[in-house]
Amino acid sequence: MHSGQKVLLRLIPAPSNTGIIFKRIEKESCKLIRATISNVVKSDREVILRENNTEIRTVEHLLAALAGCNVTNIYIELNNGELPIGDGSSKIYIDLIKEAKVVEQGEKEEVIKIDHPLYAVEDDSQIIVLPNDELKISYLVKFNHQVVDLQYASFKINEEIFIKEIAPARTFGFLSEVESLRKKGLIKGGSLENAVVISEDKILNDHLRFEDELVRHKILDLMGDISLVGCPVVGHFIALKSGHSLNIKLAKKIVDSYKNKG
Repeated sequence: MHSGQKVLLRLIPAPSNTGIIFKRIEKESCKLIRATISNVVKSDREVILRENNTEIRTVEHLLAALAGCNVTNIYIELNNGELPIGDGSSKIYIDLIKEAKVVEQGEKEEVIKIDHPLYAVEDDSQIIVLPNDELKISYLVKFNHQVVDLQYASFKINEEIFIKEIAPARTFGFLSEVESLRKKGLIKGGSLENAVVISEDKILNDHLRFEDELVRHKILDLMGDISLVGCPVVGHFIALKSGHSLNIKLAKKIVDSYKNKG
């Protein structure tokens, strides 16, 4: 999406208690980057991880797919610094995971069950997580745009619902932002094949996959961002105009509250 370069990616089984680890295999070297909140170095329009001076970017769609399919131990091998964008959703990753199949490894999985509210705020954007017996995400976005203004969606998330209702939702952008983003070195590989693009008066793609596809993609991004906590989180996430940066702030608060005690 951003670098415009081709990349070869493989998903490889990992032993119990490995977690999610990216492996950059270039020029006969192998450098590891763990998918943890402490390795996040950028969360503006994409999530970039860095460990031992090695970066991996645009990780959110694959992380969402892994979270949605309850995959907690895996090596992700690739020969470049950015993950493939596919069609702009998590569908390509879901297809790979389903083809390879997921197995139970027999170890007891750590799960964080939210027992008190946590929240993060930036300007007019907010996100909060409340105690709940299952994972639920409620999301409201508002763009102040004549084509797409306000969208709201709320889902109780399980694997079936994620695969059917969330994973196919594509990333999106506004035509008015394209020039400035490309000047910043972003979206070099962006096109109507991998994103929903909105002009001043219409959506340029032939069709939407859902009437509220934009907010569903925001839910997808949130799932990928929160997965960087390092284990499943059970609670009700309520987001108002949130994005990667705010999602990551909340993920850090969850880690501080439940994993960094003592």
